[in-house]
Amino acid sequence: MLIEIVFLVFIYMIIAFLVGLIKKDNSVMDIFWGFGFVLISWFSLIRVGSYEIEQIIITALVTIWGLRLSYHILRRKIGKPEDYRYANWRESWGKWIHIRAFFQIFMLQGAVMLLVATPIIIINGYYSPISMVYIIIGILVWVFGFIFETVGDFQLKKFVKTKKKGEIMTKGLWKYTRHPNYFGEATMWWGLFILSGNLIPIISPLIITFLLLKVSGVPLLEKKYEGSKQWEEYKKKTSVFIPWFPKK
Repeated sequence: MLIEIVFLVFIYMIIAFLVGLIKKDNSVMDIFWGFGFVLISWFSLIRVGSYEIEQIIITALVTIWGLRLSYHILRRKIGKPEDYRYANWRESWGKWIHIRAFFQIFMLQGAVMLLVATPIIIINGYYSPISMVYIIIGILVWVFGFIFETVGDFQLKKFVKTKKKGEIMTKGLWKYTRHPNYFGEATMWWGLFILSGNLIPIISPLIITFLLLKVSGVPLLEKKYEGSKQWEEYKKKTSVFIPWFPKK
């Protein structure tokens, strides 16, 4: 089962790379990200042919999250140029752009996807009964994270439509954390880990939380706003990740 999923993700990432190559836009990877987990969920569920309640629940939750995320990013991206992060890599990589993009963007994210998908693979591919306590707590944590991410994205989308030049989002959930969508994302994976009732998948939320906090999420976005007076004021009084009341 595991080998089959690895091969599936490998082919999926090749397709994503080819789309990025044709469009000359490697940020299409962000659209492929969420749907990749949906693909893993349904493949592992159908391949094993077991439809226990835990398997149906995790497949449904991942499908809701993955389709929403991919659709959200797709809508946001229509008519827009390559995301600034990928555009910077394109410029710095020069003539090596295609080979480095293949390995450092698509294959690397494919490997990360496999690790983050550990709760899905464990439950769907290697099923064993799970205590109802873990299932209930896991679902509640996931729902909390999903609401946080969805509401945060919605509030930001409304703000972007009316914002003035240089203005930053400081209201709604953004009043309590500088990155409510990233916090919600990490929380959902902690929920899926709890739902699995297994210690092995802890690698999933640990990796996604680390990446969001230290690598591709918070650091890159905050660097973009460095030097802005409004941003620096907002930064002083607002929690970076975990929601908390703003400092006076």
